[in-house]
Amino acid sequence: MAKILSQKFYDQMKKLEPRYPNKVALLLPALHQAQEESGWLPPEVMEEIGEYIGIHPAQVREVASFYTMYNLKPVGKYHLKVCTNVACCLRGADEIVEHLEKKWNIRCGETTADRKFTLMEEECLGACGTAPAMMLNDDYHENLDIPAIEKIVAGLA
Repeated sequence: MAKILSQKFYDQMKKLEPRYPNKVALLLPALHQAQEESGWLPPEVMEEIGEYIGIHPAQVREVASFYTMYNLKPVGKYHLKVCTNVACCLRGADEIVEHLEKKWNIRCGETTADRKFTLMEEECLGACGTAPAMMLNDDYHENLDIPAIEKIVAGLA
């Protein structure tokens, strides 16, 4: 199989190996590193990770599909994950999601035609005291309302 992942990926894994009891324990860091390179985890990448670690690709897919932080399909340049758990919904998260769906003419789980925005619902971001919360790529935004969301989105190139 031709390698898809970069030498940087393999160098990072070699650097991390001594910190873990075995190669299988590298699975989560490997998924993170691969997603950082690819933006998502295509089946070929998960297969390569499985081969490197020494597990079946189905095991890699099981782990990647369990965690919402891993993208199993391509996402836009800006990946917005709005928490829709109870605390956030009580403070307006549903209205924020509805507003963004209408603004971009997409539903949660979809990406705009220009591949700029992907909108997702997140089960919990652990920010109940500062609800509603959202992740924009890897950054948290809290105490949101529609004007705050509009200001954030307007600042994206």
